[in-house]
Amino acid sequence: MELILDKVSRQYGTKMACSNICLRLTPGVYGLLGANGAGKTTLMRMICGVLKPTSGTITFNQADVHSEAYRDRLGYLPQDFGYYPEFTAQNFLLYLASLKGLSRTTAKKKTLELLSVVSLEKEAKRKIKTFSGGMKQRLGIAQAMLNNPSILVLDEPTAGLDPKERVRFRNLISRLGRERIVLLSTHIVSDVEYIADTIFLMKDGKLLHQGSPQKILQLLEGKVWECLLPPAYAEKLCTEKSFPIVNIRQEEENVLLRLVSSQKPSEDAMAVTATLEDLYLYYFSEEASL
Repeated sequence: MELILDKVSRQYGTKMACSNICLRLTPGVYGLLGANGAGKTTLMRMICGVLKPTSGTITFNQADVHSEAYRDRLGYLPQDFGYYPEFTAQNFLLYLASLKGLSRTTAKKKTLELLSVVSLEKEAKRKIKTFSGGMKQRLGIAQAMLNNPSILVLDEPTAGLDPKERVRFRNLISRLGRERIVLLSTHIVSDVEYIADTIFLMKDGKLLHQGSPQKILQLLEGKVWECLLPPAYAEKLCTEKSFPIVNIRQEEENVLLRLVSSQKPSEDAMAVTATLEDLYLYYFSEEASL
């Protein structure tokens, strides 16, 4: 099972939303990181067959993504997940199952199974309008899984969720990635850091880097620092904006700064282990000195 993107580009007028993207995806969880306007949603919409590339090809097991056979293998949770507020969770899934061509018997069985998978079996008869944000997102996952897809595309699935819901959601996605290709786009960096097997860094429509979290973080080796400084000097560093400030914390009479810089920012600065959040700010902060 493999999804292949070969020199895929998408242009809107003079703007190149995606440029010469080459990827090979096999079962596992893939995290797509990038700032707003990086081209993430355009890329995911092309993978889902919603948009056609201006150039290049996307194939799944050598079949074109615009074929009916491919659509039958695809599950998609867009950023703005649409639902009918007056429907109960169960009736909503039954309705979507019928649109996807499932028989009544199969639809009923699959609906009950998926409500259990996303921990909503006790809420099956509740109207969706009474659901929390996390419950709606879990229902969104359930609808994307109705046809038991080989490819699951999730665009900002954890946005707006509280920490408990995000952890539950992450664990669910991790389980789903054992037997299928899961592509996850999110601004919540820790979600990708915890569950992604491979991370893609995307900026201005291009892939900057790709690899395991461990490999990606090697890019920042020796560039993340913490330093305890007098308030005036800390303020000066923050004002200069010559590098991303990751965190600022008051420590009694001084200020503890965590920042990303190719150069040692002060004499007493200590190099620390990089996180994916550090990396994100290094590449995507407007203050980054690249």
